[in-house]
Amino acid sequence: MKKTFLFLALASIAITSCRKDDEEKVTQVSIETQNTNDDLAAKKFLETHYLDAKGNLKDYVDTDVINVKLSKLNPVTLPSGVIYIMRPNAQPNPGKEIGSSDIVTLMSTSMTYVATDTDGNVAFTSPYSFRNTINGSGIPELDPAYYYVKQSVLDNATTDLAKQRSFYEIEGFREALQKFKAYDIPNESNYNLQGVIIVPSRAAFARDAHFNYNNISFKDRSFIFNFQVYKTASR
Repeated sequence: MKKTFLFLALASIAITSCRKDDEEKVTQVSIETQNTNDDLAAKKFLETHYLDAKGNLKDYVDTDVINVKLSKLNPVTLPSGVIYIMRPNAQPNPGKEIGSSDIVTLMSTSMTYVATDTDGNVAFTSPYSFRNTINGSGIPELDPAYYYVKQSVLDNATTDLAKQRSFYEIEGFREALQKFKAYDIPNESNYNLQGVIIVPSRAAFARDAHFNYNNISFKDRSFIFNFQVYKTASR
């Protein structure tokens, strides 16, 4: 009798495993479709969110007659598909240019999503927090590898994959952040987020292997950064 139950249990596990594999195969769309979904979801996000008085992303409702949705804040789309929005009256003046290899200090609350098509409705789903220094430590993040990984990290890597910048860096974020300018304020200063960067999966890690930042796979995941650059320094 025990052997019978054991057999049934193993058979059930095998069937469930096969179903999961089948489901993953069904939900795995082509790269072209994923890219299209990313772009459509990003456009929808622009229509359904706004920035509050501190620059935090908030859900927008159609009855809102006070706040301005992101789509009305002059979003700029780069050839890579990355979208960036400079929040009005929240930029440093004159500010400091951000170099491609600078050491940056970031205050941010940033999320990652998967753009999916559910019965013709394309939107960002499966939200997961990537960074949140505002509700976390309250201290800006110093020199994140997803912007620019240290050369010493690459030199000390033990695999060919880990020796590549693309293993760590979110290319689209790095590209768009250089469109902004940095403040020069102490880490203790209260935040005033200066903008938003939406990075489609193709400008992030796409379906490539990547560094384990959050103990989840970033395959097909887009990123939305809501941030302020507290300061930069030459490397």
